[in-house]
Amino acid sequence: MALDGPVERRDEIQQAAMGNGNSVAPPPSRSAGRPLAAMAAYAERRLRLNPNTEYKPQDYSDVRGEYAPAVYSALERHLPPSLLEADRDVKLHFMRDILARYWPQGERNKVQRHKEYRQRILHLYKPLHQELYNMHPSAFFLPTFLEAVRSNSEESIGSIMTVPIPGVYSFAMLQPTFCEMLLEEVENFEKWVHAMKFKIMRPNTMNKYGAVLDDFGLEAMLNQFMEQFIVPISKVFYPEVGGGTLDLHHAFVVEYGKDRDLELGFHVDDSEVTLNVCLGKQFSGGELYFRGIRCENHVNSETQHEEMYDYSHVPGRAVLHHGRHRHGARATSSGLRINLLLWCRSSVFREMKKYQKDFSSWCGECQREKMERQSQSVKATKMAFLRGAGGAMI
Repeated sequence: MALDGPVERRDEIQQAAMGNGNSVAPPPSRSAGRPLAAMAAYAERRLRLNPNTEYKPQDYSDVRGEYAPAVYSALERHLPPSLLEADRDVKLHFMRDILARYWPQGERNKVQRHKEYRQRILHLYKPLHQELYNMHPSAFFLPTFLEAVRSNSEESIGSIMTVPIPGVYSFAMLQPTFCEMLLEEVENFEKWVHAMKFKIMRPNTMNKYGAVLDDFGLEAMLNQFMEQFIVPISKVFYPEVGGGTLDLHHAFVVEYGKDRDLELGFHVDDSEVTLNVCLGKQFSGGELYFRGIRCENHVNSETQHEEMYDYSHVPGRAVLHHGRHRHGARATSSGLRINLLLWCRSSVFREMKKYQKDFSSWCGECQREKMERQSQSVKATKMAFLRGAGGAMI
């Protein structure tokens, strides 16, 4: 099946004070007023691939600027060993230079405006269900899911999974009461935004309805959601795309039905791993269709028959997939369907990907091309051997 047009990548609403999550390899730029002598000694150092889990980051809570203190604390674990003993100011300048290279001034201004928008909401908005804003695992998740994740083994996690096609995992996840409370909270927020005459920030450029959950106070809870309950699963099933190093998220709800978005076009997500959970309500249609995992070079390549799969949403049930798994949503023919989306990102993977040329560990088309090259190589070797053997016989 050939695609009719280019796949549209879903653009995110930048997370306030978090940038786009890309850590980069130095050498950093040198700016006026920086401790140049100290920086010069580390100019050629690169970030380490895996974080130093035994190292305790310094406190950056007093640092003001476009980045949240947590960004510096997370990035510090990836600094080269020789830099970890340096003064905090040296490390801070080093990390700022790294982040600045992948965040142009225009994006900084955009994120600063969004940060101010978010701060205004947090100052004025009164939550309907305060218990949603802190993590309560037993109230949020089904016992079977909690037990599997807490057992922290591939066998236990795999026991709750349905795997219809490679790279797609479906499992029962959320308590009905949690789904109901989140739906009510979103509805309450949307009514409040309308009454206050605020402009609501939509989740991305493709959805005209829905809301960014991080904008009205759920960011901290959802970060725990990712770190404690998505990373353990992604570490097992998506190691090739940084599943064990997920450190940023973009969380939102989307709404489909009458007077809402009807369907969603063919696309890939701006994530390494995507969690998609149906919250409700009553609906028909709206199936999620998958069409193969692709790197950027092959995003518009043909779909193989074995890569085609349609998934039907069930309230409370989750589907987990590669962000680069091409997919779309069919029309919701009746009722209202609302889904929770969590785009999970790994800044380490995004940096390391810049230096890779072979993505055959996860891209379906890269895998086929690699197998074809290997097949051609074997054939060429056989032909050379037969020619050589024939000459020897003569």
